[in-house]
Amino acid sequence: MNATVIDLLRHGDTGERSYRGQLDDPLLEIGWTQLHAAVIGREWDAIVSSPLRRCAEFAAELAQARGLPLHLDAGLAEYHFGQWQGVPIETLAESQGEALGRFWADPVAHPPPGGESFAAFRARLTTALDAAARRWPQRRVLAVTHGGAIRLLRCVHERRGFGDMAGIDVPHASLHALDWCGDAGEAH
Repeated sequence: MNATVIDLLRHGDTGERSYRGQLDDPLLEIGWTQLHAAVIGREWDAIVSSPLRRCAEFAAELAQARGLPLHLDAGLAEYHFGQWQGVPIETLAESQGEALGRFWADPVAHPPPGGESFAAFRARLTTALDAAARRWPQRRVLAVTHGGAIRLLRCVHERRGFGDMAGIDVPHASLHALDWCGDAGEAH
């Protein structure tokens, strides 16, 4: 098998408690601490990252400190939540509870109003990982990205339905290893 091992790393805590999506939030100090702790004793050959600050700033610091190549890839950005982006989840639960429940149960059929389609989200994420696998074949790559991105990629890799995403635990600064073979998102 010619897999590239890709470790997905969720960004650290930003202090925000809503669907942030593609809003460009900085990390809190605790977020930096979480990320530094997550990478202790681990080694990679290259780093790819979402260009959003909560990912890219740590990725750049780590790449420089370890002398690793860094590639920012917009394909690794978080899901765009449309009209829900930046709205506290409690507010959504009160004002649009039924729609929120439908989204959690089946995000493909019930995206947020004005939200990105899951076909587009999947395509850009798998394209980004395919590019990393082509650039660094059979190497170990760190991909600094977002909770929703990691949940979707785990569903693809584990051949699970996207309705399972809500049940996948992805804490801040958590690592998730995938053996990624490339070629249009085929993971083995």
